[in-house]
Amino acid sequence: MSLLFSRARVRHASRTCIRPAVTVPTRGLLTLKDHKYSAHATARGQGRNGQVISDDDCGLELRLAMPRSLGGKGDGQNPEQLFAMGYAACFLSAIQMVAGQTGKTDKARNAVVHTQVHLGQPEGMEGFALQVDIQVEGIDDMELIQAGHKACPYSRALAHGAVVNVTKAQ
Repeated sequence: MSLLFSRARVRHASRTCIRPAVTVPTRGLLTLKDHKYSAHATARGQGRNGQVISDDDCGLELRLAMPRSLGGKGDGQNPEQLFAMGYAACFLSAIQMVAGQTGKTDKARNAVVHTQVHLGQPEGMEGFALQVDIQVEGIDDMELIQAGHKACPYSRALAHGAVVNVTKAQ
């Protein structure tokens, strides 16, 4: 992050001194101008030991379970798995889209995206947070991989923030 300095005049008693004013850039927030697609999901039961249902297109219903590493039985899916799967698929699509736009379709033909979503305690904060690691297999062109990262909606949401509206259901 770069800091921007400007001169600000400050009056102290009978003298004027000039000191730098520090402006710290703030992180922008991505906003949508329209909705091309909206996924719908509902969680019920005991949260991480409950169930999730998607009622759009062909629908999906999953039983959730805490992973063994968090003290659960590990006999169902968990939100981090679902996030990792969605991110991997989206990232791969973004690479393939950029490859098509730049005439590099052949370079992305055998691409495979591996994601790991880590859940842990953040530095200097209570509760839990996520860290994501992505490895792209089958592509040697780092510019193509980075362009896919810039185009991927999941990457954009994590890098730039996404609008999250929380309301009480009627």
